[in-house]
Amino acid sequence: MSQPRKFWMRWRVRLGYPVALIYWLLATPTPRAMLIGGVIAGLGLIVRGIAAGYLRKDQQLAIAGPYALSRNPLYLGSSFLAVGFAIAGHSWAAGTLILVYFGVFYYAVMRNEEQDLRVRFEGAFESYAARVPLFFPFIFHPPHQLPAADAGAEQPFSWELYRRNREYRALLGTIGALGAVGLRIWVRARFGY
Repeated sequence: MSQPRKFWMRWRVRLGYPVALIYWLLATPTPRAMLIGGVIAGLGLIVRGIAAGYLRKDQQLAIAGPYALSRNPLYLGSSFLAVGFAIAGHSWAAGTLILVYFGVFYYAVMRNEEQDLRVRFEGAFESYAARVPLFFPFIFHPPHQLPAADAGAEQPFSWELYRRNREYRALLGTIGALGAVGLRIWVRARFGY
C-alpha cells in the first residue's frame, strides 16, 4: 500500500470515531427522518453488497457487474449510507459534518487506490478507466462513453466474494449505527439534550 493511501486510510478511521460522536451529539432525529434515512442507507447497502460480490481484491481488476458502470461502486454505496445518515440525523450541522467527512476522505482514498491499480494492472486499468467513470454511473454520461465488453466482464455475482470481502460488516455496522441514532431520540426525550 502506498504512503498516501496509508495516510488517508489511517486517518479516515481515526477521525471517523470523533466525527461519529460529534454527529450523534448534533443529531436531532425523528422517527420519520430515521425511516427515510434508513431506506436510503439500505439502498447503499444493496449497492455495496452487489459490488462486493464482484470484487477479487488484489487478484483481478474488477470490471463486471456494477464495476462496468462505476469504477467505485463500493464507495458509491457508501455515499448512499452517508446521505442516509445525514437525513436520519435530522440536523443540518450533523448532516453537513457527515457529508464533508465523506467527501474529503473518500475522494482522496479513491484517487489513491487508483494509483495502486494503475501500477498493478497497467494498460488494462488505463483502458478500463478511459471507458468507465470514477464515481457516478455511466447513466449520467453521454451514450458514447458506455463501457465496451471486456474479457472477464461476464463474471457472475458471488456470495463467496461477498463473505470473503466481509461486506456483512457494513450491514451490521449500519444496523448498530441506526440503533445509536434511535437511542439519540430517547436521550433527547428523556434528558432534553
